[in-house]
Amino acid sequence: MKFSILLSFCLFVTTFAHDHPEHSDQVPLDYVRFPLPIYRTSNGEVTADAIFSGITTFAKLPWVQCLTRERHIPFDIAFIGAPFDTGTSYRPGARFGPAGIRAGSRRLTLYGGYNVPLDVNPFNSGLRIVDCGDIPVTPYDNKYAIQQIEDGHKSLLQREAYSPLGNDSITGQKLTPISTDGKNHPRIITLGGDHTIVLPLLRSIYSAYGPISVIHFDSHLDTWKPSVFGGAPSEQAAINHGTYFYWASQEGLINNGTSIASLFHGAIRTTLSGPEDYTNDDEAGFKRIEAREIDTIGTDGIIKKIRETVGAGPVYLSIDIDSIDPAFAPATGTPETGGWSTRELRTILRGLDGLQIVSADIVEVAPAYDTNAELTTMVLFEVLSVMAKTPLGKVVG
Repeated sequence: MKFSILLSFCLFVTTFAHDHPEHSDQVPLDYVRFPLPIYRTSNGEVTADAIFSGITTFAKLPWVQCLTRERHIPFDIAFIGAPFDTGTSYRPGARFGPAGIRAGSRRLTLYGGYNVPLDVNPFNSGLRIVDCGDIPVTPYDNKYAIQQIEDGHKSLLQREAYSPLGNDSITGQKLTPISTDGKNHPRIITLGGDHTIVLPLLRSIYSAYGPISVIHFDSHLDTWKPSVFGGAPSEQAAINHGTYFYWASQEGLINNGTSIASLFHGAIRTTLSGPEDYTNDDEAGFKRIEAREIDTIGTDGIIKKIRETVGAGPVYLSIDIDSIDPAFAPATGTPETGGWSTRELRTILRGLDGLQIVSADIVEVAPAYDTNAELTTMVLFEVLSVMAKTPLGKVVG
């Protein structure tokens, strides 16, 4: 009797292992495609797939364990969470940002995912887009957590993209890589997390692209010297969500204006310790547009200034959700009145169409302060659409 049970168990294990191969040369990659809004049951019946059911990933994308057991699966664009908020100066809660952003994104594919203004469906653009879950981040040690975020992001970035040069096959363009190492890197969209996470992300980006141009939407400068913002009572306390660009500039991670491309702040409207804070910002290489300037130059004027500032090279895009007025996006740790509307920011993001955005983030999302409408989590669709429309490489000739 015991032998029969053991034999049955062995046969079950053998069958299970055969049906669920672990090796990279056996895993069928077709399952990592855009999840259609229908599925087929075992008898062939087509059934609607409710957007509120199942595991919550960004826009119902396939969940791939990119950092652990499915490291071999290639992709073009990956969403990854960085649940970190111990660098914030006011309201905590952004460690829950990745989960909140995913929850608010579920309806993006309800009608198929076609972006009308940009005339593209990023989910059917020929790109392999996945959700890699979250980087494991400790809440007890900021130094170690920042290293975890850098290592996790770099682990994804340093892989070969699934599609050569993004959606090159769709456009038919002949392109060459824009990375410093000549590789076709995938693009990573990070779900924060407070804005401190951008320092380790830029360290990771540097490994593939060198000093990078940055588009930064935020109500705050985030180039403050540590002695001004927080007082820097320790080496680790000096790195926080108001000083990370200061450190990025000191480490040479960002393009400080010494070449044709540079750095751009948008939606700035914070109070300052004094005019000298602008001097710090200038030294880091940033050009600024105050939030109120939208009343005089409009969204078209802002888009024009961004494109003139960053040029045609590789660009990193960082979106602090507090760039949007808290009347529209209340779920943030440091709300500032007088910001842009969600419609205005989405228009500006669509105006980045054609730029070589190599990676992006959305940060400072603290879902505990959101409304039932989940208003704060919906701007990344425009970023994803812009990425899908723009092959990542230089046009040959």
